[in-house]
Amino acid sequence: MPSQTEIIGIASWYGDRHHGRRTASGEKYDKSAFTAAHRTLPFNSIVRVRNLENGKQVEVRINDRGPFVKNRIIDLSYAAAKAIGMINAGTAKVRLEILSDQP
Repeated sequence: MPSQTEIIGIASWYGDRHHGRRTASGEKYDKSAFTAAHRTLPFNSIVRVRNLENGKQVEVRINDRGPFVKNRIIDLSYAAAKAIGMINAGTAKVRLEILSDQP
């Protein structure tokens, strides 16, 4: 059973359309950075995201809010999504492990 620092759910990703736009934290979105959007985690939280379909994992820093699609728990940058092999599928079942949630 997952601990309070682990969450299982569906991840999605965002890329070109948002590249260069401001994120909720005020940073510019960089599709090549290992960042992500989460609804409630503090900005600058570090999260390990494991794709449960292929076992690949990546660490990302939270710098945006979202996802705004029902039943999704995190939106990954293009680079992070590519690193865990979910670009073509668009979504993947993942496990989030919160490594640091200190701002």
